[in-house]
Amino acid sequence: MFKTKFFIALFFTILAFSASAQNKNSGGTIVGTWKTIDDETGKPRSLVQIYEQNGKIYGKVIKLFREPNEEANPLCDECKGAKKDKPVLGMVIIEGLKKVGSEWKDGTILDPEKGSVYDCKIWLDGKNLKVRGYIAFLFRTQTWLPA
Repeated sequence: MFKTKFFIALFFTILAFSASAQNKNSGGTIVGTWKTIDDETGKPRSLVQIYEQNGKIYGKVIKLFREPNEEANPLCDECKGAKKDKPVLGMVIIEGLKKVGSEWKDGTILDPEKGSVYDCKIWLDGKNLKVRGYIAFLFRTQTWLPA
């Protein structure tokens, strides 16, 4: 009887410890580092650090996964305004999202390859982050993975 209770207690202790050791992205927060996946190739494209500043959510490119024939740190030559011809690495691509219910929205996301800025909303889907860029009723949703 004592051994059974001991092993049950040990099992739940190990289970609790392993749950707390997981990436903090799986703990119900969008704040953290996320891996973006290329829609066409299915390969990782970048790491984006999602952070909160003054009650709003922002996302900055902190790493690029590049093929040998690709430029290591390309410039956003298609961007307009202050981001035109700036390095993509280190660039803030998600700006000004506010929490509304279980989503963060009313901000923007930049596609550095096209230089296009879209309205944006993001939400957690299990341990993954859903990122939607949209104009009116046209949208594209990506799944970002915990890094």
